Amino acid sequence: MYVKHQSDHADHGWLTSWHTFSFANYYDANFMSFSALRVINEDSIQAGQGFGTHPHKDMEILTYVLSSTVEHQDSIGNKERVPAGEFQIMSAGTGIRHSEYNPDRERQLHLYQIWISPDKTGLTPRYEQRRFDDVQGRQLVLSPDARDGSLKVFQDMTLWRWVLKDHETAEYVAEKGRYIWIQVIRGEVTVNGIKATTSDGLAIRDEINLQLNSSNDSEILLFDLPPA
Repeated sequence: MYVKHQSDHADHGWLTSWHTFSFANYYDANFMSFSALRVINEDSIQAGQGFGTHPHKDMEILTYVLSSTVEHQDSIGNKERVPAGEFQIMSAGTGIRHSEYNPDRERQLHLYQIWISPDKTGLTPRYEQRRFDDVQGRQLVLSPDARDGSLKVFQDMTLWRWVLKDHETAEYVAEKGRYIWIQVIRGEVTVNGIKATTSDGLAIRDEINLQLNSSNDSEILLFDLPPA
């Protein structure tokens, strides 16, 4: 198990971004990806600013909005607003162009942008967004079969949003050979004796039983991923 701190800080004025994996001008030979995970960027976008229209291809792109609202527009006809607490997923597939803006003129937009390599190329581009109930415990966010109300992802993986109370203990049991990535959204958790705090990631291999303990009210994203 390895704790990965967000070690690259890019400040563009209108955008402040922390990169977990190699991205743009940031390069870390040890963290090009982790199984199907390719990008985890934590972005803060100033009021009235955003990413202009740009292309993507053959990538599953997930956005989790933490505060304020993102305005999405794409080349397949979607124009939507995604408020705090909602998830948005887009299959770039054969090619899609999109923009993401902060329409608020006063408040900063805070979000995670996550790229997942799909298990096949040349998919038909598509877009979905969903709000999940505010729950204590685990909520399935992504799955390959969209079970239990989750969003569909074209990869052999699941993503769980997990909210833990102060000093709560929980367990996750992985299948043998699976890769697990835990991203700490807020708070502080200890996993099998390894501590991680807000914005840290935990790369986990060759461990089946995961014991989680929270030091305060915490939220994590747990990615259960195929062998690399």
